[in-house]
Amino acid sequence: MRISAVVGMWLDSPAEEALSTALLADRAGYEELWIGEVSTWDAFALAAAVGIRTTRIALTVGPLAVAVRGPAGIAMGAASVAALTGRRVGVALGTSSTTVVERWHGRSRARPGLSLEETARAIRPLLAGERGSFDGELVRTDGFRLRLPPPGGPLTVAAFGPRAVATAARHADRMAVNMVSAAQAAALRTLLDAASPGPRPALAAWLPAAVDPRPETYAQLARGFVPYVSAPGYAEMFSAAGFADLVALARGGAPLKEVLRAVPRELAETVALVGDVPTIRDRIAEYAAAGVDEIAIFPATSGDPGGERTLRALRP
Repeated sequence: MRISAVVGMWLDSPAEEALSTALLADRAGYEELWIGEVSTWDAFALAAAVGIRTTRIALTVGPLAVAVRGPAGIAMGAASVAALTGRRVGVALGTSSTTVVERWHGRSRARPGLSLEETARAIRPLLAGERGSFDGELVRTDGFRLRLPPPGGPLTVAAFGPRAVATAARHADRMAVNMVSAAQAAALRTLLDAASPGPRPALAAWLPAAVDPRPETYAQLARGFVPYVSAPGYAEMFSAAGFADLVALARGGAPLKEVLRAVPRELAETVALVGDVPTIRDRIAEYAAAGVDEIAIFPATSGDPGGERTLRALRP
């Protein structure tokens, strides 16, 4: 089981904390750092800053919303970070949410499965340094080729539904899933293997993590869950994991504070890694038995500045 780290995901932490977490992960010996993007940092800018300040850790940028960024821009961003930092840089693609794509960025999120598939197909040759030519229904690029060396990292597709899983199976080196139980990870592994025409892509699970969590840690985890509870894909996943009442509350239009108060601690125990080190090691073993190849931990930082305690305790 590979263990990697994630930064850039907590919306209630100081912006600069992402850099602190990145430095801690590098010093603790993590081989790879995922640079997430929500509403704080531009992912490529943060990746460049991380690469300049760290010594060895490889970088994966994303998941990036394919309806917001085009293939040429993503490839150029990854190659730029690689050239500026001397690191191997991978790219992760995803469909994001209606809030991010349509409300924040003013783009259409129509047919997200097709947009994800076409972006994955279009970007693959660009990341290899080849001249691109792709004319899809939603995604088009013609004649672009990187002037910088290829970034050298893997192509990852974030997936939940069958269409996205099929895209990962056919066009990615790795599939990423976010906040899933071990049982759900096993089901997704089965879908991924069935859809893979050749060598199966690796499966990475993004999981919040907290070693010896405190009350404020659980509060941060709950705040992190709330935006996902009613989101397509996540809502169904949380319902299947036993939290249908919480999903119904969120989808019924309850105020966010009411939804937050209703988040049970059991949700963190199901879709995150929380507890003492032996407990978390047992949970990691459950994911390994489910067919997960990599766990990408994004450490909770409330009660653990920068996630240092968690990163050190779970280091590879």
